[in-house]
Amino acid sequence: MKKYLVQPDMKVKLSEWDPNDTSEFKGGKEQGQAEIEKLNHRLEELQELLFAEHRHKVLIVLQAMDTGGKDGAIRHVFEGVNPQGTRVANFKAPTAEELDHDYLWRVHRQVPAKGELVIFNRSHYEDVLVVRVHNLVPREVWETRFDQINEFEEMLAETGTTILKFYLHIDKDEQKERLQARLDDPNKHWKFRLGDLEERKLWSEYMQAYEDVLKKTSTDAAPWFIVPANHKWYRDLVISTILVNTLEGLKMKYPESAENLAGVVIE
Repeated sequence: MKKYLVQPDMKVKLSEWDPNDTSEFKGGKEQGQAEIEKLNHRLEELQELLFAEHRHKVLIVLQAMDTGGKDGAIRHVFEGVNPQGTRVANFKAPTAEELDHDYLWRVHRQVPAKGELVIFNRSHYEDVLVVRVHNLVPREVWETRFDQINEFEEMLAETGTTILKFYLHIDKDEQKERLQARLDDPNKHWKFRLGDLEERKLWSEYMQAYEDVLKKTSTDAAPWFIVPANHKWYRDLVISTILVNTLEGLKMKYPESAENLAGVVIE
């Protein structure tokens, strides 16, 4: 899966990244889904080990355009994972209290503790994406945030947090199909917002903003992966594979009992 890794300072042109790519798995959708199930079982084991060892912290950042598949990835990749030690943090429009603080304040409050795996459904990157596209702050303000975010993530990494960031890459045609599916299904109307159509008009502006994010904030401490996401099964397979490989690389061990259990008999 290294082909999806954005190297530090790598120039990114998203039009050159194929959102339909499935080249790292030749078995097709059915076999891919079977592989995801195996990876999910392994992830359950690793997450329990992470929680028990109480040493490492793991942060997963998911970013995408509307309908990009963040919710779906969370449902399928983390299906069956013990909610004890795992949680999802959502970042919507900031509250009045949050606006009274710096933009990273609300984010820092949600980062994982020891033994915890936290998934950011959207993240601090909204403050160099939405604010830029909609001209909510001056250019000189959002431009300085790239360095601030890199320093923030480096601090998290230096204090024991493993960070993986995934941009779920779909194309404009795929987004149209997914929005239409929501509109056609009354049971999905709750997910459809007229504002999504206004955001869709800004597709090119968002692509430029994401290209800057991927180039300027993919670091050794907190790498970005561009995940082909037109095919949902392949999206889940890529994320699951990278996550499982990363957790296995932590070389975690179950802790010894704090008590002497020799000779204990349960009657």
